[in-house]
Amino acid sequence: MGPNVWTLPGILLFYGSNFTAEWHRHNALQIVWPAKLGLTDVEGQQHEGALLLAAEVEHQLSMEEGWVMLVEPQSTLGVALAEFLSGEPARPIDKLESFCSQEQGDIQQSAFPRDQLVPLFKALGIEWGIEWGIKLGGGNDFLASGGGSLDKRIHQLVQKLNACFGADCLKPDAWRAAEVASELALSESRFLHLFRREMNIAWRPYLLWRRLQCAVEEIHRGGTATEAAYHTGFSDSAHLSRTFRSQFGMTLRDAKSIFR
Repeated sequence: MGPNVWTLPGILLFYGSNFTAEWHRHNALQIVWPAKLGLTDVEGQQHEGALLLAAEVEHQLSMEEGWVMLVEPQSTLGVALAEFLSGEPARPIDKLESFCSQEQGDIQQSAFPRDQLVPLFKALGIEWGIEWGIKLGGGNDFLASGGGSLDKRIHQLVQKLNACFGADCLKPDAWRAAEVASELALSESRFLHLFRREMNIAWRPYLLWRRLQCAVEEIHRGGTATEAAYHTGFSDSAHLSRTFRSQFGMTLRDAKSIFR
């Protein structure tokens, strides 16, 4: 199976080889599932094999081949993964052996690889669900990290952000805090406070994470780094690359081998 990348609202999934990520941290939970030799260093402690990392935990990664999944803590899947962690910065995923890449079969690049990930989520004790991403059903049924329903105004905003997946991402020029607050009939300070309270993350780093997801999607669809930077609101490709490296521990050029 060749390298691939998939993006869903709240989820960024990679399969590839020769992963090398320098020390970094991000606001997403991270699953590492090696097919071959994999070593994850978390706060000075080395782990081999499958591992789940909490958000904002500094780590580095070296893996010959395998899966890396980044999950928003605020998503339905993120809430379930946090329960598995039980407050730990990292937890090995026991009863999950390294898989043979030849047994994975061909994966359609446009389809989320559900079948290949079944053993992973079985080991995590999480049942597959169509609402793994941000939950936007008939009502305010998103499970926020605080355990309650998401405020309807933040629900509306997240729904609008999700709309860019599978289409052209919205340029962040229209996503300044003052502009978003005005659209939601809130003052800027009230919006920023409400967003942090509901999502357990400040607006600016959350938007940055979403912009990077959109940039990955743009490049995966064949766009250049310059085009991805323009469409996701970075000043140029160098700005995008610097931000990508700070968030993911690798350069955009190194990561492009995955986006095929």
